[in-house]
Amino acid sequence: MATPKKRTGKASQATRRANWKGSTPATTTCPNCKAIVLTHTVCPECGYYKDGFASIKKQPKEEVKTEEVKEETKKTRKPRAKKAETETKTEEVKEEVKAEAEEKTEE
Repeated sequence: MATPKKRTGKASQATRRANWKGSTPATTTCPNCKAIVLTHTVCPECGYYKDGFASIKKQPKEEVKTEEVKEETKKTRKPRAKKAETETKTEEVKEEVKAEAEEKTEE
């Protein structure tokens, strides 16, 4: 292996290294969601690459199914109780628990 005969000075070393400049990476816009993406990579926003979706996780879900599920949950969902009603119910339950605890301690 070749070894240098003399030490390279700081100035000549710095001038040689001065030409190493960083460059900005090439970017494009995703044709599907218009997000800025590195060239030749899968879009991190929607998972799209060239002619289709490359990422299984990011594929668009069928809107029909989600709408059906929302309608079903609306039908099966119980109406929400008002705050005052829930507070009184919790107070009643607390009183019952206290009464049971007192009965057990008396016995």
